[in-house]
Amino acid sequence: MNTQTKLSRLGLFDARVPRYTSYPTAPHFSRTVGEALFTQWIKAIPEGAEISLYVHVPFCRRLCWFCACRTQGTQSEAPVAAYLETLKAEIAMLGRILPAGVHLSRLHWGGGTPTLLSPAMMTDLAGAIHAIAPFTEATEFSVEIDPGEIDGPRLDALTAAGMNRASIGVQDFDGEIQKTIGRLQSYDITRQAAEEIRARGVKSLNADILYGLPHQSRARITESVQKLLSLSPDRVALYGYAHVPWMARRQQLIPSDALPTPQERLALFDTARRLFLWDGYDEIGIDHFATPSDGLSVARRGGRLRRNFQGYTDDTAGVLIGLGASSISRFPQGYAQNAPATGAHVAAIREGRFSTARGHVFSGDDRLRARLIEALMCDFRIDSAEIINDFAVTPETLNAILSQVDRAFAGHLRLDADGLAIPPEVRPLTRMIARKLDAYEMNAEGHSPAI
Repeated sequence: MNTQTKLSRLGLFDARVPRYTSYPTAPHFSRTVGEALFTQWIKAIPEGAEISLYVHVPFCRRLCWFCACRTQGTQSEAPVAAYLETLKAEIAMLGRILPAGVHLSRLHWGGGTPTLLSPAMMTDLAGAIHAIAPFTEATEFSVEIDPGEIDGPRLDALTAAGMNRASIGVQDFDGEIQKTIGRLQSYDITRQAAEEIRARGVKSLNADILYGLPHQSRARITESVQKLLSLSPDRVALYGYAHVPWMARRQQLIPSDALPTPQERLALFDTARRLFLWDGYDEIGIDHFATPSDGLSVARRGGRLRRNFQGYTDDTAGVLIGLGASSISRFPQGYAQNAPATGAHVAAIREGRFSTARGHVFSGDDRLRARLIEALMCDFRIDSAEIINDFAVTPETLNAILSQVDRAFAGHLRLDADGLAIPPEVRPLTRMIARKLDAYEMNAEGHSPAI
């Protein structure tokens, strides 16, 4: 039996499962978490602790059809300027309740398109953050950069504010594919942006590329990956395009009949994967690649790789606070999400309150299952000794959980006294395997294909 036949029999080409950037996943958040609990969790952060911040800017000059993120288009600076004032007010509110001595491990600006902020706005926003949580020499400040929405003055403002990692979205360089997904971005403008970023001393460059796009073929993705490799990114996220037009209405502009089949998606992923490996990149989890000296590679080798809402990370902070509309915060106690709609979020902040709209309080075996899933997603194995040492679980209970997962995949996994491991040939099933550790019900329509 060849590998594709094996994966097919195990259900890979039919399944829709979560990406597991959190556990439980966001669809299971409820209104039991509001402003009071969010505030309580902030105040419980130890003095002098290391935290991370995520800042969401929901505006784009253009709305790409493939994107399912919570964004809104604008051709005017007025709504962006008003939103910035709201962000600054939210940051000030946070600063008033943060325990003393808190400093930043990671700062990430995402969106949307954070680079549509003017240089003055960028400096203003960075200053507000520095005022409540200072950087250290080890702080990583990353920004999502649209090559079509960046210039020298804005890059100067970002680097002056401390940006030391930049992330550029590529998706695909093929002209026909770009037109079909509503994302026109030439190789030349992308290369220029990368060169301008490097010229300012930003040593770490990330890039995102998609597989599973309409009209994509192995030849076309090969050409796009080779062009991307010519930019020498330090790490790459190779995400599968999730076509969910019933959830993201702009995706209705993308012809479904031009999409590759699940079997073709696997071939596209494998083609891109081989190119990254041949070029000397390390494979990081299920969909990332990094140079051997990159922090993700170092963390993977040291068993310190983690997974959060931005994907894979080497961040060691125990708290991630989300700022802006729809942002999600992670605490040792659970998750808290701001109001998804920009208007509702802005209204709450103007009233002097956080917009926390929903979340989840960890209970039962949430933390145990979260770690089991994270271990599979990061390392493709669960170390029984580590789990028993870190959690209040008996060897018998843990073995029962792992045995149930092993049985679900007909002996294609490796289960022994040391734990559970996923062999290389069935790693495309990783998210499906993680699903067997998920104790919550799932609506498959709300999730992306397993491959």
